[in-house]
Amino acid sequence: MSTLSIHQTRRWIKQSEHPVARKLLHIVKALRAFEISLPRPICHLLYNGYRTLRTAVSELMRVFWWTPLFKGRLTANGKRLNLYGGLPYISGPLQISLGDDCRISGQTTFTGRTVGSESPRLIVGHNVDISWMTTIAVGRQVRIGDNVRIAGRAFLAGYPGHPLNAEERAAGLPEADEQVGDIILENDVWLATGVSVMAGVRIGRGTIVAAGSVVTRDLPAFVLAGGIPAKVIHPLDGGE
Repeated sequence: MSTLSIHQTRRWIKQSEHPVARKLLHIVKALRAFEISLPRPICHLLYNGYRTLRTAVSELMRVFWWTPLFKGRLTANGKRLNLYGGLPYISGPLQISLGDDCRISGQTTFTGRTVGSESPRLIVGHNVDISWMTTIAVGRQVRIGDNVRIAGRAFLAGYPGHPLNAEERAAGLPEADEQVGDIILENDVWLATGVSVMAGVRIGRGTIVAAGSVVTRDLPAFVLAGGIPAKVIHPLDGGE
């Protein structure tokens, strides 16, 4: 049966007043509402069994599949890597170096600029969290210090991927060199959920950037910053 015929049949069942269509609609609704009634203890047992099985499978995949695959793409990796939730997407001639005790979500993206003679480098320190749906686009170099926390949906934009000129974009040309810049996160930086860091930015040690902020200029050490563009809100304890 073709796709068109299937849609026509579904429309007929939903809209027709014919007794057969009404009966079929009743049957479809009954099937949609069908459920198996089980005692609550059995439901708890089934759910806990499902969670146990899912966790066991996930751990086996992490240890014996995702982590070895990811390490095969790294230039250098430290000890005790915790790669959870799958395999990050990596594109471009990107060199990636990880320190010890890093925790990286499999739902992340690492890209390297393909234009230029030198391979872009992503250098990650020790005890770093890179959370789900974060994208790190490396133009030349991105350095992430020790004890850095990057929450979900962050974006480190070391290069934009397209030129500013509309005609050049339409022609498929790459971005200009002046659109590319290094990004440096010093030790103990915390980027909250949804933070974007633009090319050429350095964030000082211990600084916290509030959720949803866009960092377009350097930030000093030990401050709370936020906004679009991000500005210093107030200093934090621990500054020198």
